[in-house]
Amino acid sequence: MIPVTKPFLPPKADYDKLVDGIWQRNWLTNEGPLASRLEVNLKRYLNQEHLLFVSNGTIALQLAIRALKLEGEVITTPFSYVATTSSLVWEGCDPVFADIDPKTLNINPDEIEALITPKTTGIMATHVYGNPCDVTTLQKIAEKHKLKLIYDGAHAFGVKYQNKSLFDYGDVSTCSFHATKLFQTVEGGCVTTKSPELLRTMYLQRAFGHTSATSFEGVGINGKNSEFHAAMGLANLPYIEAIIAKRKALSAHYDKWLNLLVVSRQTITPGTDYNYAYYPLIFEDEATLLRMVEALNKQMIYPRRYFYPSLSSLDYVRKQSTPIADDLARRVLCLPLYHTLSLEEVEIIARCMLRVQRYE
Repeated sequence: MIPVTKPFLPPKADYDKLVDGIWQRNWLTNEGPLASRLEVNLKRYLNQEHLLFVSNGTIALQLAIRALKLEGEVITTPFSYVATTSSLVWEGCDPVFADIDPKTLNINPDEIEALITPKTTGIMATHVYGNPCDVTTLQKIAEKHKLKLIYDGAHAFGVKYQNKSLFDYGDVSTCSFHATKLFQTVEGGCVTTKSPELLRTMYLQRAFGHTSATSFEGVGINGKNSEFHAAMGLANLPYIEAIIAKRKALSAHYDKWLNLLVVSRQTITPGTDYNYAYYPLIFEDEATLLRMVEALNKQMIYPRRYFYPSLSSLDYVRKQSTPIADDLARRVLCLPLYHTLSLEEVEIIARCMLRVQRYE
């Protein structure tokens, strides 16, 4: 079987050594030494001054929404994982969907200003598959209309744009460290910001608002993460460059074998040092995509329709028109891509897809 992804797991001895220390200290959570060390190492690797390790990428978004005091309407993308929208709804905000750019698959800045009303308090944009949004234009719009700007960078670990970390942009950027992600801590995520004040707010929110054992400041939640999750991150981080290099090589092999396949691809924003988090293809129509999925599944190959359906179709948001996102969500398919995938398996996948096209 070839799944769409598999988590990278470090040498077990690396993880066991860290876990042995947990046993010796008997300190399992509540900002333990491994969680603190992971934050330091991540700040160094991602070149961030302020970063908090949290329990998952969705809590990261919720902390950002709360810290920035977003309410009312928040303009966001309909082409993302459901957590981007559900985190807004969970926090009492009203998602307003701006349609996407058909090439980059990111939120289209040209669609945003017409949607701004007196109720609008922020913009939440996703770097889709790790591809940078038009951060310059989005920043100008946010400043012009005095809006807060959050980037959902769930897929953007390690991405650089114009020689800077992609997490340098916006008021708050978030990332997911879920098991399916490029860098994983089993479950986990982070928030980054340039603002010491926002950092302090999210730091307090992450741990119930505790300022001491018996005092609290504001409404908090349990957004902390454990020493066992931190240990996985510490064991994985030294391998991240090798992981990205392998995924780049696999993506190039797909490109070589699928050059005759009738599909289009996401346009990567110029100036990007990409992380090869996903390998998405855009088919001419949904019927062709479904035939490909059926043929691959028969060979025990399991790509994923990521993201499908368009978030504007969710039954807990008000109906809005996003024709480009709706169309692309029906036609995008992500192929298997993970560290232990072999070049031979890429060729098997490609040959299967080319056979389907040949006999259509």
